[in-house]
Amino acid sequence: MPSQPLPTAAPAVALGTELEAPLLEVEHCLADLGEALRQRDGNAIELHASDLHRALASAVERFSEAARSGAVPPVLRNRLATASGQVAAQRESLARATAALDRAIDVLMPDEKTGVYSSRGTAERAPRGGVIRA
Repeated sequence: MPSQPLPTAAPAVALGTELEAPLLEVEHCLADLGEALRQRDGNAIELHASDLHRALASAVERFSEAARSGAVPPVLRNRLATASGQVAAQRESLARATAALDRAIDVLMPDEKTGVYSSRGTAERAPRGGVIRA
């Protein structure tokens, strides 16, 4: 008598296959965005960032559904965590580049009130750039 597969094995394999596609899309979008960042191509960065956003939303939705049933394969969970780390690294890289650009713009185009004192004897300076300062 041939052995029968476990009843839960088939759905788990099917689920892993179903989760593979959105995860591959996220990884592909991350690679494209990384290349656009390396080439400093603004249009491509915007396009690939938008694609990555959509791919991440889809992957998170599918992984969340699978997690509710407790059937996310560990290998795919680890790959999603790695992709999440790459997104965080790219976000940090963009934040640093933006801050550097803000500083360069501040040097090249100083605020009109630079060096002017108010009636209280303190310099009047508006906050510059997109960086929040505490």
